[in-house]
Amino acid sequence: MALLQLLLLLLLYYLVSSAASNSSFTRTKPGCPGKCGDVRIPYPFGIASNCSIPGFDLSCNTSTSTHRLFLHLSGAATYRVVNISKSKIRIKNPVYAHRCENYRYVPTNITIMDLAGSPYTISDLNTVTQVGCTDLTVLEGFHAGVARRDFVGGCVTFCSTNNLSVGNTSCPGNACCQVAVPKGTVFLNVSVSGLKNMWASTEDARCSYSFLGEKDSSAFHPVSELYTPGVPRYTWMKNRTVVLDWRIGTRSCSDAPSLGGFACLNNSHCVNASGGIGGYRCSCFRGYQGNPYLPPGCQDIDECEKNPCHATGICTNTPGDYICRCPPGYLGNAGKNTIGCVAVIPKLSKLSIGLISGMGFTTLLSLSFLLAKFMRKRKNRKRRDNFFKQNGGLLLKQQASVNEAILGNIRIFTAKELEKATDRFNDSRILGRGGQGTVYKGMLSDGQIVAIKKSQFVEERKSKHVVEQFINEVVILSQINHRNVVKLLGCCLETRVPLLVYEYVHNGTLYHLVHDEENAEFMFLWNTRLKIAADVAGAVAYLHSATSLPIFHRDIKSSNILLDEKYVAKVSDFGASKSMPVDQTHLTTNVNGTFGYIDPEYFQSNQFTEKSDVYSFGVVLVELLTGLKPIISSPETEEEQKSLVLRFLSSMSEDKLNSILDDRVVLGQGEKECVVAVAKLAQRCLNLNGKNRPYMKEVATELDTLRFAQHAKSSEESAWDKEGGMILSIDDGNCNWTNTFDFPTNSFPDSFPNMFAKELRR
Repeated sequence: MALLQLLLLLLLYYLVSSAASNSSFTRTKPGCPGKCGDVRIPYPFGIASNCSIPGFDLSCNTSTSTHRLFLHLSGAATYRVVNISKSKIRIKNPVYAHRCENYRYVPTNITIMDLAGSPYTISDLNTVTQVGCTDLTVLEGFHAGVARRDFVGGCVTFCSTNNLSVGNTSCPGNACCQVAVPKGTVFLNVSVSGLKNMWASTEDARCSYSFLGEKDSSAFHPVSELYTPGVPRYTWMKNRTVVLDWRIGTRSCSDAPSLGGFACLNNSHCVNASGGIGGYRCSCFRGYQGNPYLPPGCQDIDECEKNPCHATGICTNTPGDYICRCPPGYLGNAGKNTIGCVAVIPKLSKLSIGLISGMGFTTLLSLSFLLAKFMRKRKNRKRRDNFFKQNGGLLLKQQASVNEAILGNIRIFTAKELEKATDRFNDSRILGRGGQGTVYKGMLSDGQIVAIKKSQFVEERKSKHVVEQFINEVVILSQINHRNVVKLLGCCLETRVPLLVYEYVHNGTLYHLVHDEENAEFMFLWNTRLKIAADVAGAVAYLHSATSLPIFHRDIKSSNILLDEKYVAKVSDFGASKSMPVDQTHLTTNVNGTFGYIDPEYFQSNQFTEKSDVYSFGVVLVELLTGLKPIISSPETEEEQKSLVLRFLSSMSEDKLNSILDDRVVLGQGEKECVVAVAKLAQRCLNLNGKNRPYMKEVATELDTLRFAQHAKSSEESAWDKEGGMILSIDDGNCNWTNTFDFPTNSFPDSFPNMFAKELRR
């Protein structure tokens, strides 16, 4: 019995012990320099002829006492290299944008970095930081493999006082804001412009700066240290470290080996570059080390040189691993973190030893199987519980305790169900990527087609704010039942990142329909545009007025409006939405939303009201009218015309609406008056004073009225009489309708809108 207990103890130690191995990445191609100054140069990088893979050429400046390593890109771009790792390269970035009131020729628009055509992309470990007072920074760029700019961001700095003698030491904060850089970015352009001259009453004209840098590469300097009277200081910005991701080629691991020139050699495996940008890197197998890009590839590590076994054990090296054995005449576990081998009692006969060993082995094998199964289940259960807590499961239960209908309206999916539905989240199932995650198309076991939203943040980024935003979307959507709001079917919280399951909407987004120049699927008729506008207005009016607590969407934009096969609009993406207590009129929050759609009043006061949603909807109306994007980034466009809203309001004030209307709008008989009416409605929604904007219920009612009047007019119906019930006449001068009625019953034709029937009965 004592021997059996000893064997069980040895087994337990064996199960919890593990060995780790690290592969080296410092080997340089034979005959090539391995260092420049204190920076090591691993292959595929090199600083001499035939010492690197094309695109990874470096140079070493030896003209000074301290040698410095440099990276040269296309054009005149040259960067000093700080260090090189298996997937990243850190450089010093001397490029920054700045604006000074007393520097006439200082540029306000500059390309921070252009890596197009190179094996490098800007890592998402970087941010663009703006330092100054009341300055607007606009960040534009595009990702690897994209031929045109595909994202835009920005931020505004605010100062609590003109006296910055005591500045803050953190950012964002007083006189400082930051914009995140998306992963896989290859081109960044920054534009800095002043919103107000805050230095008019001071002795010197301060400068504003915008620069790219690693998030934690150095402590943030107080604002007061950035200035001396009349002279800008640049040293701090130049010393910022920028992180670049690098990869081999543009093909993935599944395609690269078949095309020739595959870089991964023996005993290594291919790793796809993250972010879906193409390209790959190589890594040694476990138990091997060396440079996977240089012949003969990775080499086996002789683990026995470091004596990984117990002092009583014997180590035997194997390819990629090692074995610890007890010497003859001993039993036990010879592993490093065990009690070692125990001598066999000499008086026992060989037969006894064999029987005991056989029984012990059988017992250990059975116990090992049971223990391993128990530990695996326990580990999986603990992992699911941890993910449930990290993804806001406790917060969801807390919300459900207040409102029991929340969990009753949604289905809790398992990770296994959703992996099967999306073919393990295959890239071919991706419908689109957004600011809050990636959306996959899936099919459930019952055949239902769904859209599955996978949040983009990973475990180390699960801040309290992001988790609350996710649970907020679940809670709000579980309480909404409207034909023009995307329906939430359920969620999954037991995975690394939370998943939301929605009804599948077939025809993509309104943004794609309006702005994709290659979309020749059908003529985007005015009646279709008017119908979509009325659908969206009705949904937002429902959120504001018909729910138990008013809901503010806070991110209404064309890319958040989905269209089904009949072009019925559905409002989506409620991650930023908030429920409003009935006794309150506004929310005081940090500015949240999409650049170009944000209410100017909210931007300045941080107070979001239902009229802020009205402003965002007004921008969508202008998109439908003009076919233009909210931010016009054409190089030929003047600075003051970059805002679509300003250009539209200017056209309306100058009575030049036709100059900005979408050329693709084909107007039928009598539709011109409706277009003008919708334009005037959009003008009211975009009023800079929120109090002068209409409520969404008024907007929805007016759009439905215009739709009905337009339908009647386009059908050339001057009157309608059914069962002696009602006469409807159309004013030919304007897109309005008047009615006289003499109806003996309360019945109306099915084609007549319910809301008008109710109004006529009243």
